[in-house]
Amino acid sequence: MPFGRKADGTGATIDFDAVYRDLIAPAVRAAGLEPLRADEEVTGGIIHKPMFERLILCEYAVADLTFANANVFYELGVRHAVRPYSTVLVFAAGQRLPFDVELDRGIPYALTGAGEPTDLDASRATLTERLVAARDASVDSPVFQLVEGFPQIDRLKTDVFRDQVRYSAAWKERLEGARKKGKQAVRAAEQELGDLQDVEAGILVDLYLSYRAVKAYDEMVSLAQRMPRPLAGTPLVREQLGFALNRLGRRDEAERVLLALIAERGPSSETYGILGRVYKDAWEEAYTKGEEFLAQGQLEKALETYLAGFEADWRDAYPGINACSLMEIHQPPDPRREHLLPVVAYAVERRLASGQADYWDHATRLEYAVLIRDEEMARQSLGRALAVVREVWEPESTAKNLRYIREARSRRGDDVPWADRMERELLKRAGVTDDQNAAATAGTDS
Repeated sequence: MPFGRKADGTGATIDFDAVYRDLIAPAVRAAGLEPLRADEEVTGGIIHKPMFERLILCEYAVADLTFANANVFYELGVRHAVRPYSTVLVFAAGQRLPFDVELDRGIPYALTGAGEPTDLDASRATLTERLVAARDASVDSPVFQLVEGFPQIDRLKTDVFRDQVRYSAAWKERLEGARKKGKQAVRAAEQELGDLQDVEAGILVDLYLSYRAVKAYDEMVSLAQRMPRPLAGTPLVREQLGFALNRLGRRDEAERVLLALIAERGPSSETYGILGRVYKDAWEEAYTKGEEFLAQGQLEKALETYLAGFEADWRDAYPGINACSLMEIHQPPDPRREHLLPVVAYAVERRLASGQADYWDHATRLEYAVLIRDEEMARQSLGRALAVVREVWEPESTAKNLRYIREARSRRGDDVPWADRMERELLKRAGVTDDQNAAATAGTDS
């Protein structure tokens, strides 16, 4: 919004500071949110950088379109380009909105002759109501409404972050080198950053994902708690926080984080995929302890969660293949897998044909090949998956899935003799020795 007192060509003057102070800020607080205007930023450097970070990262935004201020419209364009929903428009009553936004549902507010907001109770209530309604994640960006397929698959925002987001090249290189050396090197890199409130959002997310790459899950949780609040509130950070909490065995906390995110912004293939992993690990724990009935319940819970993730975005085959694998593990096997497998196969083939396939796409095709007993496809997919591993936990995760499929089939007398070779190659790429693998599987072969 504009700052201070501004006049249009007709001589009308509006006190925008009063609009913010008396109308917008109280309405934001009433919606359970924290108001922040760009001139209130306390970080160092030029104002534009933190302003753009907030436009991109904040879960909610209010734009005052009165007088069609050029800066406001530029910032609104940035917001609409990167955020499909949760942007609320307001304007002074009697103002004519430009054509490009006149179809959007803007909220008019009344002014006194002195250009200050009046009828405050009604205006605040309407704005608060609209902010609360924005939690339903109804798309309000014209870009996302009109351009088919504009949003990327949710999973990709994490997996290709370092390739697509532009930030300090020196720090990108610094963290890449630290990941190759291990946890201590990544910790040392963080110490060099100083006060995290003054650090570029891109660097902080790369640091966060670097801790994930070296399996430093405690450090991930700690960093998420110390990030600037707008960044900590983004889906990417919250999803990976759930991932880290689960890896630490703090499954109840992971579940709360992920369910809250789904409740706030609606279904997502990535969020449901990570939540499915939480339930799958709970199944594995119960299964290893011989708790038959609890294991069965957790398996079915994980299966339905992965299904919900695939339903949220059928382009993302990862939750779909997990659902199929759990259907295979289920005793007796779930017959729905026969209908689901061709859909998953089509989704992953489309990703592979795009020329932008990552590790998880090849791993999905590998898992699919094992499920349909296609050894040639499995060998081909394994080689391609091993060639694009980003982080060592990735092949370890795939190997575990294949192991459970093999064990479930073995219990039914349905052995696939070549499948265990796939597991060993994945574990070798993850740095897991044969002795470590034997120790890990000792409690799950019965």
